[in-house]
This record gives sequence, structure tokens and C-alpha cells, in this order.
Amino acid sequence: MTLPPRTTRTPRAADAPGLRGPRTPQATDEPTQEGTQRRGLAARIHLGRAFHAESGSYFLLLGTTLFLVVFGLVMVLSSSSIDSFVAGGGFFGIFLKQGMFALIGVPLMLLVSLVPPMFWKRWAWVLLLAASAVQLLVFGPMGVKVGENIGWIRIAGTTFQPAELIKVGLVIWLAFILARKRHLLRTWPHILIPVLPVAGGAVGLVALGGDLGTVIIMASIVLGALFFAGIPIGKLTLMLTIGSVLAVLMTVISDSRMRRVTEFLTGQCDYAGGCWQSTHGLYALAAGGIFGVGLGNSKAKWMWLPEADNDYIFAIIGEELGLIGAIVVILLFVVLAIGFIRVIRANTDTFARVATGAVMTWIIVQAFVNIGVVLNLLPVLGVPLPFVSSGGSSLVTTLVAMGIVLGFARRPTTEESPDVVPAVIGMRS
Repeated sequence: MTLPPRTTRTPRAADAPGLRGPRTPQATDEPTQEGTQRRGLAARIHLGRAFHAESGSYFLLLGTTLFLVVFGLVMVLSSSSIDSFVAGGGFFGIFLKQGMFALIGVPLMLLVSLVPPMFWKRWAWVLLLAASAVQLLVFGPMGVKVGENIGWIRIAGTTFQPAELIKVGLVIWLAFILARKRHLLRTWPHILIPVLPVAGGAVGLVALGGDLGTVIIMASIVLGALFFAGIPIGKLTLMLTIGSVLAVLMTVISDSRMRRVTEFLTGQCDYAGGCWQSTHGLYALAAGGIFGVGLGNSKAKWMWLPEADNDYIFAIIGEELGLIGAIVVILLFVVLAIGFIRVIRANTDTFARVATGAVMTWIIVQAFVNIGVVLNLLPVLGVPLPFVSSGGSSLVTTLVAMGIVLGFARRPTTEESPDVVPAVIGMRS
């Protein structure tokens, strides 16, 4: 057999030791103008990615939220100036306090939007249990009673409403639990356990304080989370019916709540007593007409309308900015709802969808309950207008909830695989 000829390589001078050619100069580590420019460009690109939104939903929600916060500060200044002066805090006392909470809440919202969803999943139980533990403080020496409700604690001279923390905790915890059980939510045992004992217990702590308005908002968060988790409508309807019965019972056992509901239903009440606030709220709206009396020119805020900067700030908006201003505020919340729906549609992960749906239910239901009370479509419930009414705990926690949703808007998430549905504490799989 003939072997193929062996190929040889002609030696090169560069291959021989000591005969290598001169070494090509390499780039030194000394900074050059071109290198500095490239690093600066890379840093800008990296920073841009950190605040990059996958869709316009991020900017839609962020812009609307910031507008409502700034608008709220303006209206708090206008509506609270007289009460603040009478209380000895000067014309700007309540406004400056609200502004401080806005300066805390807005950066916190942006910071929370950078938190990955895995963090919320990991700490869901801890957040809800910690918030519930803080709620227990209202029944101790730190508790503050406002009217017939015990729902505030006093810390360093300022009051705080722990129920607002429970709202955030409920959003995260419900999204976590329902996402884990998403393939099992067609049967009652998996719908009720552990949602009923845990979420019901958290809502019950607030109910013990007598705050029916906050209880209704928290119940709507639970129902909203269940709806966006895909619970059958028939089962949701039954749960809503049971919740309505419990709300009626909570009303019946309280003389003041029963009186307010009776006066609302019959229209017969004492003008100088139970109907004073609702009547003067309607007077303020009527006085505004179509274009309003002008910013800062409200007459109702001159000690005529109680809670003018809080529960009834929408009445001052209608008086000073007229029907047009009131409609603009309503449309802003409609825009928020559209933004929430866009985020839900962009995400396929059940956790993100349920959490976003729960926050949407919280903010939109609370807004329209507040507006409905001012329009005398609902009995007085004492819930603030989100982002607009004065109140630090409400503003900060609502901004935190918006930050969570903004995180989903920035980074749309995909569905987890079915093999990550382990048993959770006290949960049957």
C-alpha cells in the first residue's frame, strides 16, 4: 500500500528561539480620550437600561401618578389652609407635612420599582404577618381613637394608620399564594385555604377597630386578587354575597354606622348633625358650577366642611375647579385603570397579574368610593382619595403599591413552570 506523501512546513525565522521579530506594541493601561468616552457611553447605556420601560405603560402610570400627587399637594394647600391656621400650624402646616410625605413616597416608589418579583415572593408571608402585628398596636397604649374608630398609632408626635400597611401586605401575599395554587383554584378547599383564615384574619383586625370604609377597601383587594387569579365568577359572586352580609352585620352592631346608613337611605336627618358634612359637600359642588370659583377661593373650607382636605377634598375640587376639574380627576383614575390593564395584559406570570389586579382594585375602588360619598351616592365611609387627599400613611403606602406595579411594567414577567407549585405553610396541594 502506498502512503500519501508527507507534507512538511518550511521553517520561518520567527519560529526559531531568539529570532522572533520585534513585538507588536500593545495597548497600555493608561486612559485615553477615546477609552474614556467609550466607558462614559457604556455607563450611560447601563443607566438607561436601569430605567428603561418595556412599553409605554410604565410612563403612563408614572406620569399619571406624579400628576395626581402634585395636583393633590396643590389642593391640600388650598383646602387645609384655614383649618391649619386655626390649629396653630400656620397656613402651610398641613401642606408642608403632606409635602414631606410626598418627598418620601415618590423616591420610595421609584426604588420599589427596581425590586425584582422574587424578593416579594420570598418575603410575602413576613410582610403580611408584620403588618398585622403592627395593627395590633392600635389596641394598646399607642392606639389613637378618631371618632368611634380605633385605627391609628402615635409615633414621635405623628399618627400612622397600620391598616395601610396591611393593604400592601395583602397584595403581595395574595399574589404569592394564588400564583402558587393557580392550577388548583377550581375547587373550594384550595380557594378558601389559606386565603380565608389568613386574609380574613388580617381584615378582621381592622374590623375590630370599627373602620368599615377601610374594611370594604381591603375586602375589594381580596376579591380583586381572586378575580385576576381566575376564580370562577359563580364562586366569586357567592363570596361577594357573604361579604356583603358581613358588612351589613358590621353596620347593625354600631349605632353611629346604622344611623348614617338609615339617614342616607331615608333622606331624613338632622341638618346640623349627621347630615352636616354630606350636605355641605353637595353645596360646595353646586357652588362650583362648570368652571369653578377659582383655585383658593373656596368658601366651604372656611370651617363649613369637615375633613375638607381629606375625605371631602373632591368637594373642594368641584367648588374651586368646577365640573371640568372634577371630570378631569375622574378621567385621571380611568387612565390609571387603563395603565393597570395594559400591565396585566403584558405579563404572563400569575404573580404579576394578580398583584397588579389587586392594586388596581384597591386604588380605583377607593377613588370611586370616595367620590361616590361626596356625590351622596354612598353613605359616609371615611376613605381618602388616593394620591390627592391629605394623610401620610395613605400616600406613602399607595405610592409603594404603585412602585410594585411599575416594576412589572418595566420588566414584564413570564409564567413559572408548573413544577414550582409546592405546598405552602398550612396549604394542601
